[in-house]
Amino acid sequence: MKKTTCCEPAMMFEADAEHEIIMIEKAKGSCKLCEDYAERQSDKPVAVICCEGACLRGEVARQAANILCHELAPEKTVRICLGGAFTKNTGQRGLVRDAGRVLALEGCPVYCASRMMAGTIPGLQTEVINVSKLYEFDRSLFGIEEMPADEIRAHGRSVAEKMISLL
Repeated sequence: MKKTTCCEPAMMFEADAEHEIIMIEKAKGSCKLCEDYAERQSDKPVAVICCEGACLRGEVARQAANILCHELAPEKTVRICLGGAFTKNTGQRGLVRDAGRVLALEGCPVYCASRMMAGTIPGLQTEVINVSKLYEFDRSLFGIEEMPADEIRAHGRSVAEKMISLL
């Protein structure tokens, strides 16, 4: 495992009352598989970004995005690697920038994915969906381990099926 230290503590600071400036070390490498994927997917009209959080709500959003893009509407949608699109100006970011529509499936009202991409691509128009409002569950749950995996997947499928009407 490679250990890195990329930023000094002073590299993140408040720019103003409503924004943060975060310095991210430029990627020195790239992934040919990712770039090939982006090239193959470039004609898709809808780019789907989503919450990649480690909580239950984020996992349902992630499952919904995967089911929507890879099972229910693969001809219309492309699943975006949020980390790749956010941290480097290569194929994943190009898919978002060039898409006719961008859907952001957010796990909670913090809206990380859509805020990250809006900060990366000025003027980006994103349709933001708070996924946690589209299924019923015990809202006191937080962790992925607090719900059976098959139930998480079922919620993800339910959300993805609702998203079809937006396409």
